[in-house]
Amino acid sequence: MSQRKTPPFRADHVGSLLRPAALKQARERRARGEIGADALKAIEDREIKDVIKKQEAAGLASITDGEFRRSWWHLDFLWGLDGVERHVMDSGIAFAAVTTRNEGVKVIGKLGFSTHPMIEHFKFVKANTNRTPKMTIPAPSALYGRPVPTPIDKSVYPKLDTFFDDLGQAYRKAVRAFADAGCRYLQLDEVFIAMLCDPKYRQQMKDRGDDPQALGTIYGDLINVAISDIPSDMTVTMHLCRGNYKSTFMGSGGYEAMQEVLFDRIKVHGYFMEYDSERAGGFDPLQRLRKGRVVVLGLVTTKTGALESKDALKRRIEEAARFADLDQLCLSPQCGFASTEEGNILAEDDQWAKLRMIGDVAREVWG
Repeated sequence: MSQRKTPPFRADHVGSLLRPAALKQARERRARGEIGADALKAIEDREIKDVIKKQEAAGLASITDGEFRRSWWHLDFLWGLDGVERHVMDSGIAFAAVTTRNEGVKVIGKLGFSTHPMIEHFKFVKANTNRTPKMTIPAPSALYGRPVPTPIDKSVYPKLDTFFDDLGQAYRKAVRAFADAGCRYLQLDEVFIAMLCDPKYRQQMKDRGDDPQALGTIYGDLINVAISDIPSDMTVTMHLCRGNYKSTFMGSGGYEAMQEVLFDRIKVHGYFMEYDSERAGGFDPLQRLRKGRVVVLGLVTTKTGALESKDALKRRIEEAARFADLDQLCLSPQCGFASTEEGNILAEDDQWAKLRMIGDVAREVWG
């Protein structure tokens, strides 16, 4: 066994990090109109440079901006697509113990990709680290998969087939734009294929008139279209998650219900799979992992500050290695630490302790 020189790395992370107090305060002041956009950007730049140094000091080979310029893991990107605008919903999305803010998306025109502020966000990270800069964006399903109907202008899209066709092409252009900006490590955050493993969520989708099994295939095909124009040296992974908001979750269920779509249909290079609790089921689906692909085991929870036992993590890795070759496995947290700007309920010191420990365990397991 050995460390990997290309992504995903033996010790990796999902991407989002807890927002520092200075950044939260600046965003609040900007919302109240007390500071301008340039002043906010200056603070974001400073805090991102600092968090890049902290990731490097923690031993991480992949470096993100912590998603510090975003409010949400997904909505900020979707709002930047052609034909999409912000939408205030009647209520937020229900999680296990909390309801989210009531922001969403509305499709008002033909979907497309012209340009996007996140291209410059990526360039900033790339310019400020000598390690591998990693970009995270929501998978295409994020525009449609929340368990409340996405408002879509029927005069623009009387048929969903055309909507999904245009969504795939918009993403293909977006992914290529990141590649052209120098991105060689891109992660698609895929919540709604993972949610299709949850019987309650599947029923919610049925109740609104959708076929859950067909949606899994559609979402998988959208990912394939999105990555159909990447350069040969670009790595694309997908992160599978059942929801992450203020340390709570949206769904439960093992990967078996979607294993054919995940491992046989989708053509990504690797998978970040949450495995920090019984909600994600067992490792059996890893038997379908194809040669040359990698699974990053999300064994370390981001939902609490309690530090996992190294020995317990090693035992879990050994258990996973019964179903997939150890050389095809890596280690990471199960999700980001702050999928939204509110962040999960743990301290920044806890966050960094977990990331350092992941590096320690990875060195002990893989050399």
